[in-house]
Amino acid sequence: MTIPTLGTLSGRKLITDLQSFGLQIDEGASGISRKGGAGPSDHKTITIAGHTIMVPVYTSGARSSPFQASPPDTSGASVLLRDGQKLGLIQFPATPRFYGLSTADGVPYWKIALLHGRDTLATTVHQTCIRYADRRTSCQFCAIGQSLEAERTIAYKTPAQLAEVAKAAVELDGVRDMVLTTGTPNVVDRGAAVLTASAQAIRAAVKLPLQVQCEPPRDHEWFERLRDAGADSLGMHLEAATQAVRERIMPGKATVSVERYIAAFASAVPIFGRGQVNTYILAGLGDSAQDILALAERLIVLGVYPFVVPFVPISGTPLENHAPPSSDFMKSVLAPLGRMLREANMKSTDIRAGCGRCGACSSLSVYE
Repeated sequence: MTIPTLGTLSGRKLITDLQSFGLQIDEGASGISRKGGAGPSDHKTITIAGHTIMVPVYTSGARSSPFQASPPDTSGASVLLRDGQKLGLIQFPATPRFYGLSTADGVPYWKIALLHGRDTLATTVHQTCIRYADRRTSCQFCAIGQSLEAERTIAYKTPAQLAEVAKAAVELDGVRDMVLTTGTPNVVDRGAAVLTASAQAIRAAVKLPLQVQCEPPRDHEWFERLRDAGADSLGMHLEAATQAVRERIMPGKATVSVERYIAAFASAVPIFGRGQVNTYILAGLGDSAQDILALAERLIVLGVYPFVVPFVPISGTPLENHAPPSSDFMKSVLAPLGRMLREANMKSTDIRAGCGRCGACSSLSVYE
């Protein structure tokens, strides 16, 4: 009963299938999970064949998966099954130790930042967005307000709070990098100012590689300010590959066109370095595989890492009933994209911080 090495064809297929089909687990299963928020939501972290990934999980309701996990034992080990057939053991990582701490004013650390994947700390600094409250402008897949409404986070994480939690996560749990994202607070700097202040405070407290993520600010001089504040890499997320899909799925964000993102990427890469700027693309929103690969080719030429992940519908959002992409569709994107990245010598292992380095939300890294 062994799970194939993820560098093999069968191993790549397994991880891609898991992230497309999801995993059926018992209600209340232990381990690290994400629900709501601005990141990989309704996911649970698992380690499979030594590779840590985030997988959408289903406990009840309309969606189900051919993959099941037995209740984990005291060490977090569980048997992975497909259609009742045992595939091998997976591991549900233990809850990080820093989750058990609180700030002096009583805010639990896990409401300030969360562990993603194996060793990436992540936070949404500003847990609100100018686009979220209005269906005419909101991104239909976004759940940034859900975790705030459920009191699983706080609206604004101060620089001092972020520095305190980051230091503890490094010392107690060996965190290796940190992602700072934000809801868009305005249309001028689009969050770059709050990210700059956050990065400065964190780097003053602990030596930890940082990625900052925001929409392209109007003034591209913010890229130098972010780098000088301590950011090692930058994420500016298109979410969809074509302007038509962006206008349909994220009408507010689509007012910042694909071409304006391309211009911002061209400005940012010389500052952060080739491969240290990335964009997040959700496969399955309506773009064809050819659309995604055509955009990826443009991005790679610019020196931007295109991090492609399968779209996972989040309950309570307008796209909650939208079907996730098939495993075959994901392989039709990831296999050629992996070849393109290899030929360009652009590797996730060379990214200093962020989504591409973590890689847990996609199987792209095993295709490189």
